[in-house]
This record gives sequence, structure tokens and C-alpha cells, in this order.
Amino acid sequence: MTKLQNGVLPVDKPAGWTSFDVLAKLRGALGTRRLGHTGTLDPMVTGVLVVLIGPATAAADRQPDQDKTYEGTLRLGLATDTGDLTGTVLRTAPVTAGERELLAVLPRFVGNIRQLPPMYSAVKVNGQPLYKAARQGKTVERTPRPVTIHAIDYLGSPAPGDFTLRVRCSKGTYIRTLFEEIGAAMGQPATMAWLRRVQAGPFTIDQCHPLPDILAAAQDGTLAQKGWVLGVDSAFSTLPALTVGEPARTHLFNGCPTSRYPAEDGRYRVYDETGGFLGLAVVEQGVLRVEKLFCDRERT
Repeated sequence: MTKLQNGVLPVDKPAGWTSFDVLAKLRGALGTRRLGHTGTLDPMVTGVLVVLIGPATAAADRQPDQDKTYEGTLRLGLATDTGDLTGTVLRTAPVTAGERELLAVLPRFVGNIRQLPPMYSAVKVNGQPLYKAARQGKTVERTPRPVTIHAIDYLGSPAPGDFTLRVRCSKGTYIRTLFEEIGAAMGQPATMAWLRRVQAGPFTIDQCHPLPDILAAAQDGTLAQKGWVLGVDSAFSTLPALTVGEPARTHLFNGCPTSRYPAEDGRYRVYDETGGFLGLAVVEQGVLRVEKLFCDRERT
């Protein structure tokens, strides 16, 4: 059995699994309980689930790029209580709009918008997840939240009344809600028929591996050799790299600033002169300060 203590594992999450299910299965397979992820996925949604192992769990809220990209199918003529096909049907209607109407309304949803979190979501109100209240038949007052839709691309119609879209958006966007709102703008009830996350921050679906393959490799002890577990620095690949020598390296480990440091102001992923990733640091007005170390302090 593979035992891994630190790193980033991009998983292609299968349908029918919660993100918690995936972590629970991987805890046993990887021999560690210290696991996290950079963004949950509903059970019906497949695709990129970035699993963080060991100290890498601290990267979850520090990634500079937390945007997501999804590909999904909007189905007109149907509304459910969950906003997707797993829910109870609330309303049906003849489909009286099509591609022309869809393309006409899509630009309205690009940019900074506000979304009301759906009742079937993990958002907590007064300490309770909304989905628990929804399962009891209750509706809780919610506050719209700002999100950003960077782009919506139309990918085609796989069946009458179905339209596939690619959405690039900020963290916290509910695609189910977006699809319902697009349908309403077309004068139609709508729901999410299918969804796949194809990018999460710097990680793409091409970097992900199916969960069964990961579990099999962990069981036979070949996971580490396959190169599927990436370095912690991969979570910060959009930041500029900075290589430090002495005494700046020791200063970082001791939490001391380094004055008159010859680098432009900004946030950096930092390496030592052997190429080892140390962590994150910030240069402000020529002063280098540590933000977070991700390496073993014994390396000093």
C-alpha cells in the first residue's frame, strides 16, 4: 500500500460519489487522514477534484487562481427542486425556445452577477446547511452572493431542448442556479441535466486520473512512481518563481524579514538553490517576508 505524506492529487471524480466519499476512500488507500480539497462537487457532477495531501492542505485557501471551468447541459421544459435531474419535478412545460433565444440571452450572464444560493447546497445559515432544511421541506431566507462569470461558450445541442455550455467562472458559482436563470430569461423552466468540471484553478481534466485507477495504484504500491501526485508548488504555478540563497533562506525559516531584497514587489512561490520548494513569500517595498512554508523545517 502506498503511503503519501505531502502533495497534490488531481482526481477525475466519478458520478454518484460525494467529495467526502472520495476523501474517505483515499484516506485508507494513501495511509493518511490529513486530506483536503480545493472545491467540492455534487454527487452527480464528475471531473476535476483536486485532493490535497498532508501539509498541502494549507494550500486550499492560498491559491491565487481559484476560478473553475464547467461543461454542462441545460435542459429546457423542466424544473426540479434541486435544480438538476436528481430532484423532484416541480414543473414541466412545452419547449418553445431554442438556440436563437439562448444565444440572445447568454451575454446578460457574463460579468459580475449576484446569485441566490440554492436550498439544496452546503451553504450554512444560522449554523445549519441549507440542504438539511430543504430535506425537511423548509425554505430559509438567503442573501444573494456576488460571483463572476468570465465566459459562457455554446457547445451545441445534443438533443431537442438540451443545450451544452462551457462556463468559466469564479469560485462559489452555482451552475444549477445559472442554468435555471438562463432558462427563465428564455421564458422557460430549466434544469441541469449533466455537469463536468474540466478545470479548477491551474489544474485541468487532462491532469486528472480516474479514482479506480488511483486506488489500484495505491494498493499495488506504484502510485508514487507513476508521477500522478504533484508537488505542492503546482497549486501556485500561476505565481512567479523566486530562488533564494543565504541568508534569505534561513530568514524565511525563522520568520525574519530580509531587507533590500532585489526583487519586484509581489507574491512569489519560493525555491532554494537546489530547486526545492520552500513555500510562499511576499516582497513589499524591497522587504522579503514569509507567507507560508510548505517544506520540512528540518531542511535548515
